[in-house]
Amino acid sequence: MTTAYDVAASVTDPEMPMLTIADLGVLRSVEEGPDGAVVVTLTPTYSGCPALGVMRDDVVRRLAEEGHPDVRVRVALDPPWSSDLITERGRAALAEHGVSAPGAAPAGPVALTLGPSRRAVRCPRCGAGAELTSEFGPTSCTALYRCPACREPFQHVKEI
Repeated sequence: MTTAYDVAASVTDPEMPMLTIADLGVLRSVEEGPDGAVVVTLTPTYSGCPALGVMRDDVVRRLAEEGHPDVRVRVALDPPWSSDLITERGRAALAEHGVSAPGAAPAGPVALTLGPSRRAVRCPRCGAGAELTSEFGPTSCTALYRCPACREPFQHVKEI
């Protein structure tokens, strides 16, 4: 038997379709309300994440297709999303698709500096150290790197 949680958890992230929203850590809960509606809680990776509307629509559509016509999607910004919420299966899927998974998220308050971000990123293909080419990748969650050993460009999911 497929539960409403199973259906919602199978929805993929529109920007990184190798990840489900459960593996990304965006899916927080799926509950049935007293009126029978399915209430899904999502926490975006960023408060202004442009993919959130697509995720919401995909969750509602998939649950309706599986016999849940009344679905409400809540957005919870607290507690905030962290890259530590990406599951091991999600990290493996990123690596399988040539995307570098984030390291541990910073603990505690993060001082704002005007200097460049420094990360020790390894190439997801050969494991060599990599060079930052742009702090801004195709999504807000990623930066662009290049491996000087195998010369492959790749995305890195930022630690948050």
